[in-house]
Amino acid sequence: MHLTVGVMGSAGNEAADDVKEKSMILGQSIAQRGFVLITGACPGLPYECARGAKQAGGLSIGISPALSLDEHIHKYRSPADVYDVLIYTGSGLMGREVTNIRSSDMVVILGGRSGTLGEFAIAFDEGKLIGVLQGSGGIADQIQDLVASFQFSVFRKIAVHV
Repeated sequence: MHLTVGVMGSAGNEAADDVKEKSMILGQSIAQRGFVLITGACPGLPYECARGAKQAGGLSIGISPALSLDEHIHKYRSPADVYDVLIYTGSGLMGREVTNIRSSDMVVILGGRSGTLGEFAIAFDEGKLIGVLQGSGGIADQIQDLVASFQFSVFRKIAVHV
């Protein structure tokens, strides 16, 4: 049995090159430790992370919003080349979030927008161990303030790293 690390983050390609590089290094690190990577099988930072895991010989699982490979590639314009397994949920972009989080033993947040915020909220409510790559932009750089606004002391569950 291998621990699973879910990496959730920006699916767009707007991230800076250094953040893309950190995402790839994260994927390599996950693979080198013998963990299984889980992402939303999307482009952007999760894809870079999966590329890193693949380069390091790791196992990566993509949770697709689609019903099939054809729909995954053409409707959702998502990559399939770096995943060892694609799981087709047929539940759309937002619907696959629960599967992403519940399939992960721990979660790492990179950059992100509303979808990543939703994944963070699910992971938080599910009591998952959460890591945040601060300095990666988007939601990741706002999580510390967001959690502080919850007005209770659970922030110890979230590791924030640069």
